[in-house]
Amino acid sequence: MKKILSALFCLCALTLPAFADMGSDFKDHFNLSALADYNRDISSMIGLADFHTGKGVNFPGFDIGASVSAVKTSSANFSGEDYFYAPFITAETQIPVLGIGVAARGTSYDGFKSIGGGLKWHGSLALVNLSAAAFYDRYKTDYYDGDHYSASASASVNVLFLTPYVGVGYDYSTLKVKNMGMLSGEKTDDGAVRYTAGVNFHPLPLFYVYGAYTYTKYNHGFQGGVGVSF
Repeated sequence: MKKILSALFCLCALTLPAFADMGSDFKDHFNLSALADYNRDISSMIGLADFHTGKGVNFPGFDIGASVSAVKTSSANFSGEDYFYAPFITAETQIPVLGIGVAARGTSYDGFKSIGGGLKWHGSLALVNLSAAAFYDRYKTDYYDGDHYSASASASVNVLFLTPYVGVGYDYSTLKVKNMGMLSGEKTDDGAVRYTAGVNFHPLPLFYVYGAYTYTKYNHGFQGGVGVSF
């Protein structure tokens, strides 16, 4: 399993363009009055990894994947980059007896590190697959760290080898500045609702590829990924 995770993470990382380190970009372009906008964009980038279907995993199965989250930075964001990018490794299984899914995810890319996990519920209504989840993530660079909380719900249907899905979520994040002299300790917190539509493609048994578009009041983003579910 470790070899699968490493291979998927490397595949995603290699597809990303090279940017300045996110921590250095933050330090070089810092604007205290726009810190909330920066925080919301980071929060959206993490939240994009909440789901890629309305289905869940039954014990003793696993869903292991790698994805890339890309968020168009809001017009008020002081970052020198037009997009925030990060690859995420995700893994999900189900807790026996309780029937609750447990998931983990993380990234380490471009000076940005994040690790988190959450709980998932899934069920069905007629031909529609439904799921709900709650996540917590801890993230950091050399010049800030923060906590991300999210809750989301998604629904999907199976149409031959395609699984279109829609979902809604809420991201809330706190960000604190560090290693920046007198500015250290400055912090902000805020949240935003996100709306997602996407589709899974199943070219082979157990294997899937997916892509999605996400919109929030402050920004929009894209996600793509690959994985195996068994």
